[in-house]
Formats: sequence, structure tokens, C-alpha cells
Amino acid sequence: MTTEPLALTDLDLKAINVAKALAADAVEAAGSGHPGTAISLAPVAHLLYQHELRHDPSDPNWLGRDRFVLSAGHASLLQYCQLFLTGYDIPVEGFTHFRSSAGLPGHPEYGHTPGIETTTGPLGAGFSNAVGLAMAARREHGLFEPDAADGTSLFDHFVYTIMGDGCMQEGVASEAASLAGTLQLGNLIAIYDDNDISIEGDTDISFTEDPSARFEAYGWQVLDVDWKAGGTYHEDLQALHEALVTARAETKRPTMIRLHTIIAWPSPTKQGSESSHGAKLGAEELAGLKTALGLDPQATFQLPDDVVAFTRSHAAERAAAARADWDARLAAWQQNSPEQAALLERLRAGKLDEGLDAALPVWEVGEALATRAASGKTLTALAPVAPELWGGSADLAGSNNTTMAGEPSFLPADLAQADGDGPYGRTLHFGIREHAMGGILNGIALDRLTRPYGGTFMVFSDYMRPAVRLAALMGLGSIFVWTHDSIGVGEDGPTHQPIEHLAALRAIPGLAVVRPADANETAAAWAEILRRPEGPAGIVLSRQNLTVHADAETARAGVGRGAYVLAEATDAAGAEVAPAAILIATGSEVGVAMDAREVLQAEGTPTRVVSAPCLEWFAQQDEAYRASVLPEAGVRVSVEAGIAMGWREVVGADGEIVSLDHFGASAPGAQLFEEYGFTGEAVAARVRDALARA
Repeated sequence: MTTEPLALTDLDLKAINVAKALAADAVEAAGSGHPGTAISLAPVAHLLYQHELRHDPSDPNWLGRDRFVLSAGHASLLQYCQLFLTGYDIPVEGFTHFRSSAGLPGHPEYGHTPGIETTTGPLGAGFSNAVGLAMAARREHGLFEPDAADGTSLFDHFVYTIMGDGCMQEGVASEAASLAGTLQLGNLIAIYDDNDISIEGDTDISFTEDPSARFEAYGWQVLDVDWKAGGTYHEDLQALHEALVTARAETKRPTMIRLHTIIAWPSPTKQGSESSHGAKLGAEELAGLKTALGLDPQATFQLPDDVVAFTRSHAAERAAAARADWDARLAAWQQNSPEQAALLERLRAGKLDEGLDAALPVWEVGEALATRAASGKTLTALAPVAPELWGGSADLAGSNNTTMAGEPSFLPADLAQADGDGPYGRTLHFGIREHAMGGILNGIALDRLTRPYGGTFMVFSDYMRPAVRLAALMGLGSIFVWTHDSIGVGEDGPTHQPIEHLAALRAIPGLAVVRPADANETAAAWAEILRRPEGPAGIVLSRQNLTVHADAETARAGVGRGAYVLAEATDAAGAEVAPAAILIATGSEVGVAMDAREVLQAEGTPTRVVSAPCLEWFAQQDEAYRASVLPEAGVRVSVEAGIAMGWREVVGADGEIVSLDHFGASAPGAQLFEEYGFTGEAVAARVRDALARA
């Protein structure tokens, strides 16, 4: 392949040096940070933002842009410098007050800084997001322009990511890279900064494998660019440019460009040293760096007018040319594809199809169905009216019920298992990669056009918790499907029976933990989750059959408010009265609470049952509603087959908590519920104790 020479001017080279010094100055002013990689990779970032990426600084969310993810998020200044120099809305004060509330954050934060596609910092997480972004681009191609050839659709774009040795070592990156190779994501390009340095020193103390061979085994194209070759360090941007051209030409494999660098180059004494990785250089070293760069060693935050004018005008010219071409193609597509254009308009506006509620399945009170099964039937029913919804499972689809009936798999054509499977399919197969699944879901959600979901057993939410936390931190619409939610799992035993998980997940700010009590609540929960794209949700589902207690109308009205009165307290004549006891339960334990109410009512104790599928949504309701559901009068008793943590705030100092504060056992679920006190009679006895103390 013949590649045109990269036309770099003196101002290009000067801009690179300015970016190196700007990053070092920002860390010095902050007193902390990670200057080394931001210095040594400044040429890489300049090349990307000035010559390779399709982006528009005046419109950071332009639909036609390429995506860039800095997986090595500690090097945030690497990206900040280019965003500033190309004209994104970032003030100089962001650098002078780096790592403070008045400046740019220490790690890239989605929603905080224009041009940042995702929050990174936990190493490898950004890489998994990049895989999700690449998958989203492919799905959107199929959703909006299915007849366009690969690489020719309006919705095709490249996803670039920079990863370091730390990312390479994290398991989530390995999981995501393996899946990306299987899916043949030719639109994904990773630049691996191989500088042989980590916080503790040379990477050889813990990392001696051959990453190139590993990625080749994953099915990636691996290209090598060595700036250390020949004994003289040379920041060879022509070689990197040629590698990027080769990467973009490969449509059947993702590409890793292994770039051999010297960290902090050309810092006089700290280049190639771990001392430059996570600490400021110091005044003497910083002055020496600036001298080596041809800048004033005593001046700080040097931003020459000619450099800023050049980088911004060049970026603007490239953006204008790309926008003119893309906008013309968009207008033609809108004219020729009115249905797809209307769908795009609806999704960009964040609206749901008007037929969504009518599509929800309905079950009769008294029917019995596992909520995981009800979830699967709901997904199938929603498929025609919510084309934006897609997902799968970490190799547990048959157990999680995450497959929409009849929907094809998202697979390369040569791996298709059934008619219809292909690169634009809807059913995702994550393999046994829970952490990567979470990160990939976040990457898909970051593209903001589709709503992804991914399923596994609830006990394995531990494997994906870092990704769930990041979804909450970013306010993404990722949907986590967690089934087999309690000791009701039964014979699989304590390794598969969640105990502490509900409380642990509820501890994550911004995550909605939704545990429906029956089939109708499950359908209502899916509809409500889709109405709330501004944050992640975990829907927690049973393995065992649960009796339907709420009719569809009641469930739809109540679930969206987080908690509602399912059964009212009555007197002997059946008239509603103030409750003496209020039973608050979630999931399968709502049925237990209903059984306890029957016992208590028969004894003359007016008892209300509150189904509380989502405590987070309930907390968002106004005080009047919350008081109407949980009045001050009456003893409150919570019933949930998990640890007690979190329930004292609900039941109050005088209330009772029916909980499970030890691990389960390998035995039938029904037997465990009885042995551990989750029966109507046992809960009624706890209510009597609470009333006796009141």
C-alpha cells in the first residue's frame, strides 16, 4: 500500500512541543498528576486531532464524528491539550487550575469536558467502552442504512483508543479484545503505548508476555511502529500515519498499533523513568524539558499566538470539509429513507414509540411465572416498537431469557449460526466476560442512539461492578439484567445464591435497582427503565415461579413510583382502615408478605402490603406520596431475602427487618425459604413481636 507523505509543517512540530510543555506545566501547578505519557504521546495526539480524526470542535456531539477514547485516562492532559488547541470550548484556566474544582479534572470525565467521549481512569475500562462504541456504529449502520456497503454508510465511523501497559494488563481489556476480534470490528483502532514503565518500575517485574502475539491470537491485525529503533529515538509520525492508513483499510479485523516509546521524552533526566509517570517533574527538570523543546525555560503555560491560530484554523478547515460532505449525504439519505430518518429523529430526541405501553404483555392475577421468563416475554413483545433496544447475555441467554424471539445474532457473516444472523444483528453474545460486557454496554450507551442490555446471574454482578459504577457515574442508560436473584436459586448452592448483592448495588449512587414481584411488575419495570435513559438500571429477576399479585394496571401505575400499596389493611367487614402493620417487600418476598398479611388479617391485625420494586425511584417521589404509602402510624416490617443493610432507614427504629445475614446452602429453594424464616407464618410471628414492643 502506497501512502502519501504526511505533510507536517514547522508549526505542526512547534504545536507538539507546546502541548508537551503545557501538560508538564499543568501538573507542576497542580502539584500532582501524570505528566510522562502526556509528554511522550503529544505527537500521537497531535497527529490524530490534526490529521486523522474526523471531528468538529464547534460541535463535539456531531453524529458523523469518529470517536476517540483515552483508555490510559491518567494521561488526561494528553487529550485536554489537543481539545484546547483544536478549538473545543476549554478555557486556559482549565490548565492553570488542573485537578481542582475550578479546572480540568484529573481523569477525563464524560459530560464535564467537551470532546470527552467517556469517563476513563480505571485502566482497561475505556478500552472496553471503545469496543462498545465500535459495536454501536455497526448496529446503527444496520438500523438506519442496512443496504449501504460496509464503510459507506453515514453511520460508519472509526473508533480510536490509546491504551498503555496498565490497560494491557487488566483483565477487562483482555475480555473485550477477545470479543472484538471474534466480531471482526474493523472500525476499531487501538494504539498501544508500549513504554515499558509502570508505577513500580520496569514492566518486566510483572509483565513479560508478548502482547502482539496475544492480540494476533484474538484475531486482530497487529502493526508495529518503533520510535526507539536504530539506537536513536525518533518520533516518526510518518510511520504512525502509514500504520493508521493500513488500519483503516482493514475491514475484517480490529487493529492494534504497537508503538514503542520513551515516557516523558525529551525530559533530561526523567525520560524512560517511573519517576515521570505519576508525579510532577520539578522546577529544574521542567526547565530542562522546555529548553530541549526550544521554549523559554522560565515561562509557564506558553501558548504562542501563531501556534494556536494554526492548530485551530487547520482543525476548523478539516471539520468544515468533512461536515459539508457528510451533511450533503445526510440530506440525500433523509429524502430517500423517510422511515429510517423518522426513527433517527425520534431516537435523537430521546422519545419512545407511542405504541410501547400497548405492546406490553399482560398476565392475570393468580398466574405463576418466573420473573426472568416474564422479562423474556416482555423483551420479545417490545422488539417491534423499540428497535433501539438490543442486547444479550454472558453465555446465559437460556437462563437469563435475554433473547428476543426471532431476532438475529450480531455476528460476522462467516460466523452466522442461523438465517438472518450477521453484522447488523440484534442479539449479542458476550461470552463468559461479565466485566467486559458491562464496559461494552456502557460504550454502546455512550453513543446515545440505542439502549443496550446484558444479562448474567445476579451473584456474578460482582464481576461487572466496576462497569456498573462507571455507568452510574456517567449517567448512562445501560441496562443490567440480573437473574437467579436469591436463595431461590436452590440446589446450585451458596456460590450462586446472592445474599449481600442487593444492598451492595443499592449503595452505588445513581443506579436504580429494580426487583419486580411478579410478571406484570416485570413488564412495567421494563417500560419504566426505557423511560429513564438518563441513568443505568439493574433489573433483578427470579429463577422460581412467582404468583401474579398485581393486575397490569396497578403494576404500571405503581412500579414507576418505586413503591406502592399492593394490598390494603381492612377490618373484619372488609372496609379499609389504618394499618397496624405495614409489610414492605421486594421481588419474591412480596408473595411471602401477602401470605403473612392473610395470617395477620385473620387474627384481626389490619395489615398493609407495600411492594417496593425500586427504592431509588421511591426516594424520588414527593413527600406526600411517600407518606401515603408509608405513614407514620403502624409498625413497619421489611421482608427481603438479603442482608439487612439499608432497611433500617425504611422501617425506622421501632420496625422489624426480616433478612438473611448469612450464606445459603445447596438445597431446594422452597426448603431454604422455610428454614430461613421466609414464610407467611414466620413473618407474621415477627410482626407480632414488633407489635408487642410498640
